[in-house]
Amino acid sequence: MKLAGKVAVITGGAMGIGRAIAEGLATEGARIVIADRARAVEAAAAMSAQGFSAAGIATDVANEADVERMAKHAVETFGGIDILIPNAAIFTTIRPKPFHEITAQEWRDVMDVNTLGVFLSVRACLAALSRSTSGRVITISSGVAFKGNPLYLHYVASKGAVVSMTRSLARELGPRKILVNSLAPGFTLSDGVLANPALIAGARKPSLGGRTLERDMYPSDLVGAALFFAGPDSAFITGQTLVVDGGTYFH
Repeated sequence: MKLAGKVAVITGGAMGIGRAIAEGLATEGARIVIADRARAVEAAAAMSAQGFSAAGIATDVANEADVERMAKHAVETFGGIDILIPNAAIFTTIRPKPFHEITAQEWRDVMDVNTLGVFLSVRACLAALSRSTSGRVITISSGVAFKGNPLYLHYVASKGAVVSMTRSLARELGPRKILVNSLAPGFTLSDGVLANPALIAGARKPSLGGRTLERDMYPSDLVGAALFFAGPDSAFITGQTLVVDGGTYFH
C-alpha cells in the first residue's frame, strides 16, 4: 500500500489506459478522482463497488472552467491532490491522412485536448500539489514522439510537445518538490482502439513486428510504470520519459 492516503486525479480516467492506471493506483491505497467527458461518475461508482475510494466528475480538459472545477472537486472530496495524471487525449478518432490534408480545425482540436488540456490540468492542480509532501505529475506522451509516425502529424506533434512540457515543468516545479515525469506507451489495445477496427488493421501488425517482445500491448502494461512514478521509489527522478512499448524504441 505504497500510496495509502494519497489522492490521485486522472483525466480521461473512465476507460482505457486512464482507467487501468486509476485501478492500479487504487490497489496501492490511493483515493481516486476520475475526470472524463463521459462516464466519469459511472466509472468511479464501479470502482467504489470494488471497495476503492473513488469520485468522478465530468470534465472537458480543454475547458478552463471544467478543469478548475475538477481540481476544486478533488480538494473538497478528499482534502488535497498528491498525484496528477493528465491522460486525456484525442487519438482513436483521428483518421490518418497526409499532413497537407489535415485541416486547421483538426489541428486545433487535437492540440486543445492533448497539450492545452495538460497545461490547464497542471495549472489548476498546482496549489494543491504544492501543499503535498509528495507531489507527482505523470504525463502520458507516446512512442510516436520518438518514431515520427507518418499520417498523424498533429497527434505526433502533440505528443512531442508533452515530452517537452514534461521537461520544462520538471524544472519549474522542482523547487516546489513536485516531480514531473512521462510515460510513452506504444500502440495499446485500449477500449478506444478496440472500438476502431480500421485503426487496429492499420497499426497492429507493424507495431507487433517492431517489438522486441512480440505481443500485443494492453493498458495493464502501463500500470507498473505509473505506480513507480507515483510512489516513493522514484523520489529522486524528474523530467524523464519512460517508453513502455515492448522494446520497439530504445530511449
